[in-house]
Order: sequence, then C-alpha cells, then structure tokens
Amino acid sequence: MQFPDFIRNFPKLDIPFPEDVVRAYAIRSDAGLVIFFDFLKDMELPPHSHLAQWGTVVSGEIELTIEGEVRKLGPGDPYDIPSGAVHSALIKAGSKVIDVFEEADRYPLKT
Repeated sequence: MQFPDFIRNFPKLDIPFPEDVVRAYAIRSDAGLVIFFDFLKDMELPPHSHLAQWGTVVSGEIELTIEGEVRKLGPGDPYDIPSGAVHSALIKAGSKVIDVFEEADRYPLKT
C-alpha cells in the first residue's frame, strides 16, 4: 500500500534521517504539523522529547516506548505522546504512519 499521489505531492520535509530510510510529506498550519511518514527500511528512533504528538499506524509495525512503557503497535493503532514525554521507537520497514505535532515548525519544509 502506498499513500496516494496527492499526499506524496505534499511538501517534503527536511528531517534528520536519510531519504532512503524514511520519506515524509507534510501539511503545515499555524496550529500544528501533519506528517505522512513512509519507512523504507527498519529505523531506530532514539529517545527524545518535544511538544505533544498524536499519531496512528496506517500499516506495518512499531514498537513505541513512552516514558519507559513499551507498546507494540500495528495498523489502526493510535498513540498519544504528551508534551515533554521522553519517547523512542523501533519502526519496521514498510510501515506508514500519520503523525500530528503540536509544533508547527517541528521540521522545516525542504526548499
């Protein structure tokens, strides 16, 4: 399953991960940032924190750790990461995720 063309035509993001590992397409407003992530290879996201984040797994599998609590997530599973909560993830290749960030400028758009 792929995201539809119109989503893959959304602006790309300047994220700190190689494009051969993950691709990201975004919609930004003054109130937040919505990102459609497409993971091409397995990826380990190290522990970090920021303002609030909500997301859902569209396809694939993620092992998400929030404040030390580990959850295995699959298609249709939502998650809610409170502002300031330390979290990390192991994301399987082929996973697709929709993330919504409280921070409109969490990642800059590619120019």
